[in-house]
Amino acid sequence: MQRATATSVFEALASGIRLDVYRLLVKKGMAGLVAGEIAATLEIPPTNLSFHLKALTQAGLLKVEQEGRFLRYRANIPLMLDLIAYLTEECCADQPEQCADLRAASSCSQTLLPPLSSERTTP
Repeated sequence: MQRATATSVFEALASGIRLDVYRLLVKKGMAGLVAGEIAATLEIPPTNLSFHLKALTQAGLLKVEQEGRFLRYRANIPLMLDLIAYLTEECCADQPEQCADLRAASSCSQTLLPPLSSERTTP
């Protein structure tokens, strides 16, 4: 992941409404939701929601697909996993045993995190 991409993602999520939208769509998985369902669930006026959906889509956090006259939105979960990996890829690089302790204290699933530097293999 490029630094500019990570910055763009963080800027897009810096709004409470956008964070709520993204988390809702993560819950819905591959089914996603159409814009009206998002607006109704989060009790956001549709005109206000469209502004936030556009920002999330431009940052790459959402994928959108036309379904007749509706737009279905889905969370781009691989992008978020890439961001987690980008942020943690060099965790305690010189002392991986410390990073293992930090990971154990986190509520994040270990399967979502990149391998510790001591676990990496070179081809």
